[in-house]
Amino acid sequence: MVQKYQSPVRVYKHPFELIMAAYERRFPTCPLIPMFVDSDTVNEFRSEDGAIHVIERRCKLDIDAPRLLKKIAGVDYVYFIQKNSLNSRERTLHIEAHNETFSNRVIINELCCYSVHPENEDWTCFEQSASLDIKSFFGFESTVEKIAMKQYTSNIKKGKEIIEYYLRQLEEEGITFVPRWTPPAAAPSLETSLSCKKPAASLTVVVPDPTLKEGLSGEPLSTPSGAAEPTAGTPDDKLDADYIKRYLGDLTPLQESCLIRLRQWLQETHKGKIPKDEHILRFLRARDFNIDKARETMCQSLTWRKQHQVDYILDTWHPPQVLQDYYAGGWHHHDKDGRPLYVLRLGQMDTKGLVRALGEEALLRYVLSINEEGLRRCEENTKVFGRPISSWTCLVDLEGLNMRHLWRPGVKALLRIIEVVEANYPETLGRLLILRAPRVFPVLWTLVSPFIDDNTRRKFLIYAGNDYQGPGGLLDYIDKEIIPDFLSGECMCEVPEGGLVPKSLYRTAEELENEDLKLWTETIYQSASVFKGAPHEILIQIVDASSVITWDFDVCKGDIVFNIYHSKRSPQPPKKDSLGAHSITSPGGNNVQLIDRVWQLGRDYSMVESPLICKEGESVQGSHVTRWPGFYILQWKFHSTPACAATNLPRVDDVLASLQVSSHKCKVMYYTEVIGSEDFRGSMTSLESSHSGFSQLSAATTSSSQSHSSSMISSG
Repeated sequence: MVQKYQSPVRVYKHPFELIMAAYERRFPTCPLIPMFVDSDTVNEFRSEDGAIHVIERRCKLDIDAPRLLKKIAGVDYVYFIQKNSLNSRERTLHIEAHNETFSNRVIINELCCYSVHPENEDWTCFEQSASLDIKSFFGFESTVEKIAMKQYTSNIKKGKEIIEYYLRQLEEEGITFVPRWTPPAAAPSLETSLSCKKPAASLTVVVPDPTLKEGLSGEPLSTPSGAAEPTAGTPDDKLDADYIKRYLGDLTPLQESCLIRLRQWLQETHKGKIPKDEHILRFLRARDFNIDKARETMCQSLTWRKQHQVDYILDTWHPPQVLQDYYAGGWHHHDKDGRPLYVLRLGQMDTKGLVRALGEEALLRYVLSINEEGLRRCEENTKVFGRPISSWTCLVDLEGLNMRHLWRPGVKALLRIIEVVEANYPETLGRLLILRAPRVFPVLWTLVSPFIDDNTRRKFLIYAGNDYQGPGGLLDYIDKEIIPDFLSGECMCEVPEGGLVPKSLYRTAEELENEDLKLWTETIYQSASVFKGAPHEILIQIVDASSVITWDFDVCKGDIVFNIYHSKRSPQPPKKDSLGAHSITSPGGNNVQLIDRVWQLGRDYSMVESPLICKEGESVQGSHVTRWPGFYILQWKFHSTPACAATNLPRVDDVLASLQVSSHKCKVMYYTEVIGSEDFRGSMTSLESSHSGFSQLSAATTSSSQSHSSSMISSG
């Protein structure tokens, strides 16, 4: 595999001629580079007017390699050929170097260039690139590659230091100015004067100005249909080393190279409309600077951003009032490292109510807008604090966390949000402070943690009870003056307090499906109509005993009875013509009946849960640990029907009659899921012991405690 290196543009704030005087002092040998033992001039050419000077040297290097490897290779020194082409008229120096030793086994090429800064003719730019291709080396190809890369990157770091060392040496000798080249004749012609000021075309440098870029794509944000062209991102655009240090941080030479190479590839393939440098760097860091992996994930993210117009979400999408009132999260100053601080009072937030009132799509868009705002705040803080800030800190207060927050559809929606954020906003979370974690937190962590990247998980700090107030707590990361008041701090926090979302704001699955923009195509809820004499039933097949059937449903209209049955044989699916033309499938929801009218309770199927009467407006959550494999039927039945009449269910004739009486119709919205017992990782005990621990958030919510207690018995 060919290893490549591309440097950023390094700027010396000295004239080109003075830099050349310092550079020449590196020869024939340089004490600052111990491996550079000696050099001999092989060829030399100078033009008659002195403008062109080409010199070819044979350089002797003492590579820091194991003695055994040198003995096997049969060499003590490695020789390189270096050709320097100085054009004093154009004020450029081009350097080409390649290895002479083992040239049939190892191919090393290096290109360097000194030129005049395009915006200041008294400054000098330097850029270099190199490639390493090891064909074969006595079976030590991997070792030689590591040694070569280590030696090369070590010398790259010293490059600028060496030039600055010789500049100081010149200054000590009283040399602070070297005149520019002029033709040997009289005054320079107009053409010559102009050419002296012409910078090298291959080294056009544009230092990106972060204030000019608004979206991640580097495009000023206007409207999705009329996006302006980016201010940067042309093929000639180069990254300045000082810019990298100021806005991106201290990177190793190889990390700089990965950033520049990926950036160049994006410029070539995305017509100049590329993400900001900070965001490219995030993808590289998330993939340990593996360019191929970072390129793949970034391209997927760019496609996703374009498809869903994420670059414009802050300007074109406004969160619904429900989110503004009940989403208990918001930005709050910054931490001690200058990172923007986001506060989330998860324990006080009605996650179920938000999902039911808004749907997953609106919640996702809101989380995306939070992330986009976080990126903006990072840029602002980078300017304010004068150092690179590319991530934010999140403070999560779990006081009030209870089983309502472990509601399976809500957790499932959370996992999807985490998946989207992890894929498209890597390395944006600098630190996560989790405070006042209750005993149910391990259950939530068990469900969520497998979906969180390992690098992200290492940034989590979890405090139980009031531990955050002690040593190693909140004061280590946040100034005392900005600790929120609800954490016994002195700062008033404007984050909404959350609270229970009124059920009057809940929407049906059909209403949620009619959203004009969908980032998710599926809806986790289903609607069903329950008529007098015509219950709604769903079938769940269980293969492994001790699986867990979970459910959550809301009674939107009327009173119903909830039952769970078990059968060893599968019911016959309902015939399409038996239910058609009777409004059984309607905007109000579906109605499916599975239990055959000839089946007898106790012979063909059995009841595994006690009947649960649910009133209009109630929310019911529960789970059943299955004892046997087979077929389980979940049934919602009109309340006026006696439970013992389950074996004599009226069918289509009764339904036709009941349709004429609106008071004999109930409506439910439900969600069910089957979970293998191993997925709980031993957390079932925690689920059972914490099931009744509802806080004030769920005061108006009914838990299916009767059902759950029987589940515990059946699982024993």
